[in-house]
Amino acid sequence: MKIITQQSENFNKLCQRSVYFKKKGINEKVKEIIEDVRLNGDDAVIKYTRRFDKAKLKSRQLQVSEAEISGSFQVITSDFIAHLKTIINNVSLFYRKQNHKPCRMRDDDGVFIKESIIPLDTVGIYIPGGTAPLISSVYMTVLPAKVAGVRKIIIATPPDKNGHVNPHVLAVANLLKVNEIYKVGGAQAIAAMAFGTKTIPKVDKIIGPGNSYVTEAKRQLFGYVDIDMLAGPSELAIIANKYSNPDFIAADMEGQIEHLGGLAVLVTTSRQLIRQLRKKVKKGYAIFVKNINEAIEVVNKIAPEHLQIITNNPQKIAKEIRNAGAIFLGPYSPTALGDYAAGPSHVLPTMGTARFFSGLCVSDFTKTSHIISYSKRALEKVKEPIEAIASLEGLVKHKESVQIRFQ
Repeated sequence: MKIITQQSENFNKLCQRSVYFKKKGINEKVKEIIEDVRLNGDDAVIKYTRRFDKAKLKSRQLQVSEAEISGSFQVITSDFIAHLKTIINNVSLFYRKQNHKPCRMRDDDGVFIKESIIPLDTVGIYIPGGTAPLISSVYMTVLPAKVAGVRKIIIATPPDKNGHVNPHVLAVANLLKVNEIYKVGGAQAIAAMAFGTKTIPKVDKIIGPGNSYVTEAKRQLFGYVDIDMLAGPSELAIIANKYSNPDFIAADMEGQIEHLGGLAVLVTTSRQLIRQLRKKVKKGYAIFVKNINEAIEVVNKIAPEHLQIITNNPQKIAKEIRNAGAIFLGPYSPTALGDYAAGPSHVLPTMGTARFFSGLCVSDFTKTSHIISYSKRALEKVKEPIEAIASLEGLVKHKESVQIRFQ
């Protein structure tokens, strides 16, 4: 564990971490892949799947077949299905509570204004593969989309070298009634979903975590398609004091560091706790603070993805936290609870973006239209203000479009 202070360069770097990838020319490599997929579609996707995933696929093999989905159920156990049902119930219940009701206004003069909430037509969800496919990311992304009423949900996930997708990913996606699953990963998957190819449909929004190439592709393609957020490696900050259980804290920090590039930071008022954890947690950081108010200040500057508050009266501290993706209170609310089963999605803002991004929610899968209806009497009441502003802006035809209705 590395001990740093608020005045150190290491702390400044911690607070100024960024998801913009300048290292090793990632942005240029991703730009090249995106352009290739835009121009050459399936051929480019197949080429990059062979190069990066070592899987030799043809266009007709990019979509997971019904036979492959059926075969996945031969591998999973009845216990897994039972556990999954418990989790699905928790996540679905949470998102059904996120009931964003449309607003409406009406008056006696004939004004009627309404906000119409419309689910997105097509959403693409990226599920990372590799040595540890994120099975939990399937239900943590698909379920809020389902609750929102998205018409079509597709998944893109990288295949192994034999052209297969993890059977648990397939089974969960099938149980949640995902429409289509494609064997494609990396920046090429993001580009394929953004532009559409002969095989892979164009989507309205791309959701889900990924490596630096996936994240950079989402950044570059924002505007062609909507995205959830730009996510970097997983993060955890812990506020603790001398009464906190050091074994719990060590286990939580080690669990976070288990992620590739994972960040774990202890912010504490106890020097003794730092001494106890210094050798147990080799890759984490520790910041000593004089009091809890200073701890709150430090955490708000770091703006972590996950924050655990393992002190007495954690609710009081949580009220002062402005920048954190998800906050876990007390000794029996580890981050792993949120990763897998609590309910809210584990797709959360990282790299300090908790200052302005939120965790995935139902509204991420909807858009709004404003419906406006005025009677002649109601329009007449705002006629002069409209004419005055239009005149100041030099937009004469705007002004005339109102005047003509009263001639």
